[in-house]
Amino acid sequence: MLRADDIGVSYGPAEVLRGPSLAVAPGEVVAVLGPNGAGKSTLLAVLAGTLRPHRGEVALEGKALAAWAPRALALRRAVLPQHSELAFGFSVLEVVLLGRSPHAGTATRDQDLAVAEACLAEAEVAPLAGRSYPTLSGGERQRVQLARVLAQIDFPAAGTGRQGRYLLLDEPTASLDLAHQHATLRTARRAAARGIGVLAILHDLNLAAMYADRLVVLSGGQLAAEGSAEAVLTEDLVLAAFDLPVHVTRHPTRGCPQVTPV
Repeated sequence: MLRADDIGVSYGPAEVLRGPSLAVAPGEVVAVLGPNGAGKSTLLAVLAGTLRPHRGEVALEGKALAAWAPRALALRRAVLPQHSELAFGFSVLEVVLLGRSPHAGTATRDQDLAVAEACLAEAEVAPLAGRSYPTLSGGERQRVQLARVLAQIDFPAAGTGRQGRYLLLDEPTASLDLAHQHATLRTARRAAARGIGVLAILHDLNLAAMYADRLVVLSGGQLAAEGSAEAVLTEDLVLAAFDLPVHVTRHPTRGCPQVTPV
């Protein structure tokens, strides 16, 4: 399990996170929701180990995150940031193979290529494998980066008795068209089915309701709600957390809550 307890983060006098606790278990998809400035990306950075909190503890499988060797941590958790800058003219395949760097010395070139090709197919960018990465659209780049982080945690081999792996996604649908938003979250569900714990920061409440096992709502750096979509996505909670009056109904085919502004 990847767990953060009583996390406090401040930037100067501004307290960005004020004590939220959060856990992600293998095999579940957790969606983190909240208005702009709620602390979502900061919390993900704390869970990823790229930001050390001023207060609280973060642990992976019961071991403090700071105690993990960088390579061992990279083999167990991968992070998809909101934006990935890459100025060099690498091909798409080469970018995805960068995700295999932590596996150096334990996998052959042929194995790395097989994993990369499987992840390109999973992210629906296999036809772009030979393209120069800088020539891609923003949405295409995001899908290539998704393939890269899937390759990092050995997505094709997950669920075969290996130790738990975690995928942290910071607004993975932000630059995608409607079809690929759903495709990306279906990938998250398939990752969970293979025993990977997935945390995704999302802004679309309805996408979260469709695909996540559990929702976490941050507001003002604090935990405002946590639980199933049915428990969390109430009209009162959405109004309180997002300052938006909504009407909550049932999705006509999926049966999950559906949120409509009024």
